[in-house]
Order: sequence, then structure tokens, then C-alpha cells
Amino acid sequence: MKKTYRVTIDQKLCKGCSLCVNFCPKKNLAFKDGILTFAGECSGCMLCVRYCPDFGITVQEGK
Repeated sequence: MKKTYRVTIDQKLCKGCSLCVNFCPKKNLAFKDGILTFAGECSGCMLCVRYCPDFGITVQEGK
């Protein structure tokens, strides 16, 4: 069975630096109306988590 991942963004912690947007290999993160959004299928690479300076993104393995 293919692993799935759930991406959670804490908007209170996000300062809009766009590092996560730039590092996401699937290009699933984007800013819409000044709010960071996730759309698509996460590969679980964790690059967004690793490079977020504000710890505003979490990725959890789903079911």
C-alpha cells in the first residue's frame, strides 16, 4: 500500500518567507491571498519541514 502524508500549516507561525514553496519538489505549496496553502499529494520528503525557519509546517504519515 502506498504511503500517504498529511500536511498541516500553522498560519499563526508562518511569516511568508516562501522557503517551503521553493523547496517542495511536487510544487504543492503556494500562497493564495497571502495565506500558505497545500494542494496535491505529499511525497513525504519533509523538505518543507526541514527548511521552515518558524516550524510552521508538520507532515504526518496518514492512513
